[in-house]
Amino acid sequence: MYPLRPLPAPLLLGGLCLLTSCTLRMQPAERARPGVSLPPGLLPTQAQTPAATQKRPVPPPSPYRFTHLDTLMVGERVVRLYPGSREAYEQLPVQEWLINQTASEGDELDPEAEERRRLRKATTAQRAGRTLALRCANGKAVRLVNNPTENYDTSVLYEYVATLPRIHHWLIAVRLYEGGYYLLVDQQTGRQTVVWSPPSVSPDGRYFICGSSDVLARYEPSGLQVWRMKAGRPQLLWERQTEWGVSQPRWLNGHTILFEQDFIHNGDVDTRIMRLTLPD
Repeated sequence: MYPLRPLPAPLLLGGLCLLTSCTLRMQPAERARPGVSLPPGLLPTQAQTPAATQKRPVPPPSPYRFTHLDTLMVGERVVRLYPGSREAYEQLPVQEWLINQTASEGDELDPEAEERRRLRKATTAQRAGRTLALRCANGKAVRLVNNPTENYDTSVLYEYVATLPRIHHWLIAVRLYEGGYYLLVDQQTGRQTVVWSPPSVSPDGRYFICGSSDVLARYEPSGLQVWRMKAGRPQLLWERQTEWGVSQPRWLNGHTILFEQDFIHNGDVDTRIMRLTLPD
């Protein structure tokens, strides 16, 4: 018999690699992350500290990335809209005719009953059957007659909403076969002005805003109108139809409003508070 001799070191290592399928080779989990530099002499497994493996927080998607929602062109001027505070908005006074009337749970809202309730507070407006009569200061009587038909072109209903003391107008809702609009009727002369929505009147009565929101059905224009009272008459300064809607505008001061901006986001209607300052 021949005595066993130890194998040379290179051959011994080669055999071990074959038996273990080279388990000494670095596994993928042990590899250093791309872009992570290791100090001299530090093994890749030692680099897997919590600081190295922690992922950066990813902010949620925000509708504010849509910059076209945040500017308006007024003539050659750019009017910028800024995010507003919901807390500040909720603390601002709400004009009575801007409060959304909703029915109690299980009941239906009765427009005729609501109008009768409002007319009890009015001294210069009254209803007789289909006719809504408004008595002007100059003695003129404005009569608005309902015509409830199934005809798309002729069906119309007039509903008394409120008397606006700061601008001395009556506010009338006009219901058409589909959609509608609002009328401002001058209490002095009976002159009628068509507006998009019930106006939010500035504290000094010099301006009022009409905001409209119908971003889903799109029967009505969405956007806002800015009016100024000049010599007792409403004067339209500018209006813009937009991709987003304006609801419940409230005055922060004589030139700045906060409002709810309704817009489509991820296929649904979302709302945020925005702030707009009227240009001079």
